[in-house]
Amino acid sequence: MPTNQNSKKQTIDRKVSTTPQKGQDEGIPSGSQSREKGSSPKANRPKNERKSKPFEKSSSKHSPNEHEPRTRTTLDLLKLKGKRGIVGLTAYDALLGRLVSDAGVDFILVGDSVGTTLLGHPTTIPVTIQDMIHHTAAVRRANPDCLLVADLPFGEASLSFDRLLESARSLMQQGGADAVKIEGGRDVADDIEKLVLTGIPVLGHIGLLPQTVKAIGGYRKFGSEREEAESLYTDAIALEEAGCFALVAEMVEASVASELARQILPPLIGIGSGDGCDGQILVTPDLLGLSLGSIPSFVKPKLNLNQVISRALSEYVIDVKKRKKSLSS
Repeated sequence: MPTNQNSKKQTIDRKVSTTPQKGQDEGIPSGSQSREKGSSPKANRPKNERKSKPFEKSSSKHSPNEHEPRTRTTLDLLKLKGKRGIVGLTAYDALLGRLVSDAGVDFILVGDSVGTTLLGHPTTIPVTIQDMIHHTAAVRRANPDCLLVADLPFGEASLSFDRLLESARSLMQQGGADAVKIEGGRDVADDIEKLVLTGIPVLGHIGLLPQTVKAIGGYRKFGSEREEAESLYTDAIALEEAGCFALVAEMVEASVASELARQILPPLIGIGSGDGCDGQILVTPDLLGLSLGSIPSFVKPKLNLNQVISRALSEYVIDVKKRKKSLSS
């Protein structure tokens, strides 16, 4: 739908059509409701950027893609929509953060998945803001130039806005994050807008919300029913209008996620949501086959590090025990 570039405020009909048009994904509004870039003043607002980063620049020798400009800000990430696939991975410490950054990702997420991958928790719910600050700071120390996003852990977004603001600021000031990720849709949109207005960039998260997994009864796909697909669309629009620079769509039906990516201005980063998103993110240990438990079915591990590491450690133990035995004989 053509937009008037001279108008700062625009009224957009976002009502979901009750009858899908031919070729239209069920539950998602028709393409006539798509918006051109620049039509939403909140979606591309300059407040999503950090003015400066208090870290010295790393040497360019660490980047394998020297011909391609590094993604350093949330605005850089937003500009990648429609140009190429956007790549994100998780990291929780300096070493993994450096390896992920050197691989050429566009952003690193210090996810609350640190709870299940490193800290031995069965879910992400026990992870605290102190945990997130600690691990975010570790990743930042080895990666002063990467675009770094940190998860706000369970409960932070449901408390008072003052508490939410304090936690987000702590992740940026103490942890060194460039932005924070918040789970939820229209229920958290007002608070997200307030954060963005204070200068805190926010990555939204819709679909499966791991922090609510106990409430919904486990992990499952979202968007298979028309009503749920419409709800996802409403959430995505609410987060766009709140000023999110991008959205994560987790475990969303592929056809629904693909249509959402076409309908919203911010990039839609998928995890277990098909190839029609603007980009993809995975939990790095899952990708490497390094896990305390099962790996999600949508992940195709590039390695089996569990096996590689176990073999190396066993060989070391055997070698040392043999050496001790030979010395005593």
